[in-house]
Amino acid sequence: MSGQYWVGDFFVDLTRNQITQKTQSQKIPPKALAVLTCLAKNANKVVSHDELLSEVWPDTVVTPNTLQRSIAQLRQALGENNHSYIKTHAKQGYSLEVEVRWQGESNQTLTDELTTQAPKKAPRRQLAMTIALAAIVILAFIGYAILIPTHSLKLDIAELKLLTATDNKEYGGIYSPDGEYVVFQRYSESICRNNNIWAKNTATQEEVQLTKNMGSYGSHSFSKDGASLVFIESNDCDQPITQKLCYELASIDFQKALKEPQTPNVLVECKNSKIVSPRWLNNNDIAFLQESSNRWKLTSYSIADNSSTVLYELDEGNILYFDYSARDDLIALNKIDSDGQQYIEILKPNGQVLSSHKIELPDEIPGYKYITPNFSPYSDQLIFSTGKQLFTLSYEGKVTNISLPLDEAISSPIFHPNEKQMLVIKGHYDSDIASMPLAQITLVNTAQNHSELSNNYTTIERSIKGEDYAQFQPQGELIAYSSARSGKNQLWVTDGENSQQISDFPIDSYIYDMDWAADGESILINADKELTQVFLDPRPNRVPLNFPVEKLFHWNSESNTALVTVRVNGELKFAEVDLTKAEFRVINDKKVTWALRSEDGRLIYTDQLEQFWQSGPVEDQRIEPLLNQGSNKNFITANNVIYGINDNFELWSYALDNNTFKIIGNVPETIDYITDINQTDILMTLRIAAKKEVAEIVLSD
Repeated sequence: MSGQYWVGDFFVDLTRNQITQKTQSQKIPPKALAVLTCLAKNANKVVSHDELLSEVWPDTVVTPNTLQRSIAQLRQALGENNHSYIKTHAKQGYSLEVEVRWQGESNQTLTDELTTQAPKKAPRRQLAMTIALAAIVILAFIGYAILIPTHSLKLDIAELKLLTATDNKEYGGIYSPDGEYVVFQRYSESICRNNNIWAKNTATQEEVQLTKNMGSYGSHSFSKDGASLVFIESNDCDQPITQKLCYELASIDFQKALKEPQTPNVLVECKNSKIVSPRWLNNNDIAFLQESSNRWKLTSYSIADNSSTVLYELDEGNILYFDYSARDDLIALNKIDSDGQQYIEILKPNGQVLSSHKIELPDEIPGYKYITPNFSPYSDQLIFSTGKQLFTLSYEGKVTNISLPLDEAISSPIFHPNEKQMLVIKGHYDSDIASMPLAQITLVNTAQNHSELSNNYTTIERSIKGEDYAQFQPQGELIAYSSARSGKNQLWVTDGENSQQISDFPIDSYIYDMDWAADGESILINADKELTQVFLDPRPNRVPLNFPVEKLFHWNSESNTALVTVRVNGELKFAEVDLTKAEFRVINDKKVTWALRSEDGRLIYTDQLEQFWQSGPVEDQRIEPLLNQGSNKNFITANNVIYGINDNFELWSYALDNNTFKIIGNVPETIDYITDINQTDILMTLRIAAKKEVAEIVLSD
């Protein structure tokens, strides 16, 4: 059977996920179309609920409501108020009561069917029209072939200049609509989460602080006239309910802020959902991504009405990123669909989908790497970076490598209004591997004592790049860690004197997590959301899984199972994976931030409120003595004892066997993560510097 067929006077195209009637097309969710196709194959027959669920959702447990929602979507698309096409048979199933014709069974084409009311023409005139139509098609094909680049787009760089070369980290650069200013975030050197928003005059090079007080400000966007700036600010919730941070959509008057720093004007506060990436639309509404229950939706907020509207959401799958073009008044949205693939969709500001295409990633981009494409001045082309490589993405999902010499990773390419230059974020993160003897960790009370903590730890591995995830080798003397010192993120091991690289991942790869095997002979690595077992020989052994692994928490090499967060149909799931069978079992529906198993097999994990939980015989139990002891620094276990770091930078321990809690002492405030522990020492990742700057690439004419 073809992927195209007719249901009455509706043309169904499975390759495009759309239904067309009299030249009017509409996008339909793939699962809903799969339901329609199953009914079409059995036209005028009753198809049971079980048969539909088995056909459309094989090996997946879904509720009957999921099927009912797909039926409702189909009826709406077919314009049915009286259910004349799709009939419900109580306690039995559904039937499609209309003529179904599969493409290829008739000589009539889509164009013929959509113009069935046209009067018949004389044979000679019809022949002439056919020849003319064929000529138009041939010419269109030739023209299209000419327009498609046979080689990668080449951008000639006239100049690469740093705009914010300071000791602080600068991020999130954008141009003002007139191109006169660059607006960016400047982070505190001591408190890496806090920042202020600054503006730099591109002609005079003068810098102005726009926000009065330091806060945790996210990405920002200008109104069409450039008069106002909108952004997201996050703060600790006074009374956390479902999340630790509360999010505010805020704005400032840009012209006033250029003269004197301003206190942001809060437009909306979200206490039970996360909001990110605001984009000011031409209609003066503000679009942003909003997350609740592990799924993102595109929401639009009206300042005039103080109301919001959902522009786009998915029943299955998830939104990854979106950008807005004020020039074209279009939204580009990157999503994961129910098939696990990335798609690029072009939307109108009211949420109407104009096109939807699967993104065809080339070999140099790992299949599970998520991209963040922005609009570009090139016709129907977006632009994105994977680090040291730039790519264009067409509205049809075609990815093309841009020939651009880059010696250091860049991100977030955004074009100037004059289209002759673009902003990028250039630089790297510098962190070290350090060890600290447990016997020397004590409580300190003053700032001076905190500054002297550097005397209590030893730097194990140091470069000007990032080192992370250090772990002691079981039954050995080595320490494994990740490092970008070679120019690429790789796995390294050290004996304390000599270091050796033992992996060879491609350029722009990223290592997320790792864990040693119990025998100390190999390491399981989560690189680019794929698991690879690397032996000390060295030799890699990729673990074939059909789903991306977002986080690797713990690996039991003896049973070959791992605690992970996986992405299923775009939604994050806390699960245990059987690496031998390539199967996973969802543990619970909580948003888990870190998880480990104790030596006696107990599951310990933290949720998004940074509360500690342990598995129980009937339900999981919250560990009450550890309330307010969680942080984003992770935790470790040894000999059935949990070790963690709280927000006061205090190392503590909690014995699972006798429920004994103890504050051990302070660690340096530059700590990113606690990564491992043995009988005498703990391993940490210490932040040295976040060398990120806003840079400008000026292109040759």
